[in-house]
Amino acid sequence: MNGPGLFTAHVPGTSVVHQMPLWLKLVGVLGVGVMPWVTQSVWPLALMTLALAGVVLAARLPARRLARSMRGLLPVLVVLLAFQWWSHDLAYAVRVVLGIVNAFVAAGILTATTPVTDLLDGVVRAARPLRRLVDPEVVALTLGVVVRSVPWVAGSFSSVRESARARGLDRDPRAVVVPTVVHVVAFARSTGEALAARGLTDPADDDAPGA
Repeated sequence: MNGPGLFTAHVPGTSVVHQMPLWLKLVGVLGVGVMPWVTQSVWPLALMTLALAGVVLAARLPARRLARSMRGLLPVLVVLLAFQWWSHDLAYAVRVVLGIVNAFVAAGILTATTPVTDLLDGVVRAARPLRRLVDPEVVALTLGVVVRSVPWVAGSFSSVRESARARGLDRDPRAVVVPTVVHVVAFARSTGEALAARGLTDPADDDAPGA
């Protein structure tokens, strides 16, 4: 594995960003995510990218974490930039890519500066007014699974890629994609079995024919 990224684990600290209330961080992430939909110019998004870089510095997050996170996203961004440029124009393509980069970095700052327990507790509190529609504990559990899965999948991909490179197969997509898919499927099955063992998945339909 190449090392941790922004989404891998909480980075303890006493910066202003660490001490911000969770609701303010969530509003910030939401604002960054909505920005590409409300602006038709590249410049506001570029300024937001610079602002987020400043937040990373203010939070004293290791630059290598940001670099490792972006390195994993880079191939997708290159393909997306080329496709959007071909189907629309360069300005639109740059807006799309900057919007994704900004949202990705903002979410990474949130997870890196907020303990997972605080994040899950905040989700539970936010979901309580909707308890008649959803179970707050299940919502928090779902988020916890996602938070745990993202770095695991990224780490699995990095490990497989390093292994393929050691065998001189890093240029063969099958040597990277197939083992990664196998690992992800195995991880998903084990996670599903663990949830089922705790009675947290949909119960079997007892009224089904033959039941």
